[in-house]
Amino acid sequence: MSTEYGGDQIQILEGLEAVRKRPGMYIGSTSSKGLHHLVYEIVDNAVDEALAGFCDTIRVTIHEDNSITVLDNGRGIPVGINHKTGLPAVEVVFTVLHAGGKFGGGAYKVSGGLHGVGASVVNALSEWLEVKVYSEGKIHMQRYERGKVIYPLKVIGECPKEQTGTEVTFKPDGEIFEELIYDFDVLKTRLREMAFLTKGIKIILTDEREEGKERTFHYEGGIKEFVQYLNKSKTPLYENIIYCEGKKDNVYVEVALQHNDSYTESTYSFVNNINTPEGGTHLAGFKNAITKTFNDYARNGKILKDSDPNLTGDDIREGLTAIISVKLEEPQFEGQTKQKLGNSEARGAVDSIVSEQLTYFLEQNPAVAKTICEKSVLAQRAREAARKARDLTRRKTALDSTALPGKLADCSDKNPENCEIYIVEGDSAGGSAKTARSRATQAILPLRGKILNVEKARLDRILGNAEIKAMITAFGTGIHEDFDISKLRYHKIIIMTDADVDGAHISTLLLTFFYRFMPELIKQGYVYLAQPPLYKLEKNKKVWYAYSDEQLNDILTEVGRDQNNKIQRYKGLGEMDAEQLWETTMDPEKRILRRVMIDAETESEIDVTFTTLMGDNVEPRREFIEANAKYVKNLDI
Repeated sequence: MSTEYGGDQIQILEGLEAVRKRPGMYIGSTSSKGLHHLVYEIVDNAVDEALAGFCDTIRVTIHEDNSITVLDNGRGIPVGINHKTGLPAVEVVFTVLHAGGKFGGGAYKVSGGLHGVGASVVNALSEWLEVKVYSEGKIHMQRYERGKVIYPLKVIGECPKEQTGTEVTFKPDGEIFEELIYDFDVLKTRLREMAFLTKGIKIILTDEREEGKERTFHYEGGIKEFVQYLNKSKTPLYENIIYCEGKKDNVYVEVALQHNDSYTESTYSFVNNINTPEGGTHLAGFKNAITKTFNDYARNGKILKDSDPNLTGDDIREGLTAIISVKLEEPQFEGQTKQKLGNSEARGAVDSIVSEQLTYFLEQNPAVAKTICEKSVLAQRAREAARKARDLTRRKTALDSTALPGKLADCSDKNPENCEIYIVEGDSAGGSAKTARSRATQAILPLRGKILNVEKARLDRILGNAEIKAMITAFGTGIHEDFDISKLRYHKIIIMTDADVDGAHISTLLLTFFYRFMPELIKQGYVYLAQPPLYKLEKNKKVWYAYSDEQLNDILTEVGRDQNNKIQRYKGLGEMDAEQLWETTMDPEKRILRRVMIDAETESEIDVTFTTLMGDNVEPRREFIEANAKYVKNLDI
């Protein structure tokens, strides 16, 4: 392995000027998501050192002032002079965009950063940044403010000869970011994922804002332990996690998989430790390999008779949890979002390695093979039943209103961009909503009681549920593999339930259904939660609505806490007449809507949360509730 890593391995592509003007181009957004992305960029650099075999410990510290320190024990960014600029290489890395060891300079075989702009972008978007490099018995340091050099690189002390590494401390710039408070749990989720994907690395996250708050992530089993973690709230069908590993055509492939007794698939793919939520060639190779391998095994073992049709990929992947991780020198990504791998050699490498090693595993473990094949055959039968049920729910054409569910009060506007549908709990609230609505653009679909918990049911049973069938028909998109977002009839799907425990449960059931069977609705930002008020306050014939205890307190402070204040605590939507419902919850000028979003970087954690809350295993759910109860407000017992 090449260890050439000096000043001249840093290559310069262009200047830094644009970053502060258009930060969203470089980190996605200036919201909380962009704020946390700064940390990932610096940690990615340390992980690259680990992938190259020179680093095994990364420490991330959140300080009391919400500045961040990332310390690694890699080789340390070179401090020698880069001869193209006459500057120390470390200064080039932090002050010149597209400068680093990831642009063909020979320093890294593979690299996690998508664009290689990490260090300089973090510097440009920080109020201040300090870098220390531990190298050859010396501690080198430089400080920058909003990307500008404050003083030349200097030696500030000595360290043991064997101590090497880089320490970066930065404070995000309040002129750039809307949010400056770091969320421990968001960082914890991403750093845990990084540790799973880099076998053997130790990542320590410390929060100095709260005494004793520290987590260490260290997984010698790598992605095998990742699968184990994702399946912790499920019941695995067999004990051993199937693991395939190999290298072909300069692509290093790692795959871990295990089936459980659920009906949903949880497959995540990564390239150089970067999540690829839209999949790509590596995922296609994996799917092809397991479909072919299991069909061959089922045919040879007479589990499938000659007259039986082949198992589909969906049949085999029912209840599957899998991680596909590939590492390659020059990843090519498709599309604007850079979330889909395009390298053709990755498909062949994954297909070949998984086919060969999975075949060997099945031959060595016939009991496990039989268990998976039998579950797949059951899934095949259920799929056929689901197809028949699905045919009944399909709308004939977008204009064929007779196919719409009878209880839907549709809107008259046919442009989906203008239209919204309220999914309302109960007939009485549905009646108020139908009276209150703007008939041109607002449709109302009342639900009777709680819908089926889809986490515990197969697709055929789900499609037999009247409430779910009504939603699918109303939305117009179809479901599962037939889903087509272009046929969506409403660009706002608004869940409107009572502000109590039952209402929260109904919302969670609906979100579970959308997440498992229509995830694009959430990913593309079409799903919202309505926020009805908790209180109505009347005084001197004037009315105020409060959406939280804090807001009620603020109103009382403003109007006075007199005894003639009349305060009503709403227990449900049905307590509001149509006028009040419009004014507080449905009027686009005044209402509060919360958009439901999925962050691709934490999707595996969302998957675990849904399974924990809605699955069969009670113990993980109890632990989750105990850990999170302190965050619940306005809980009616």
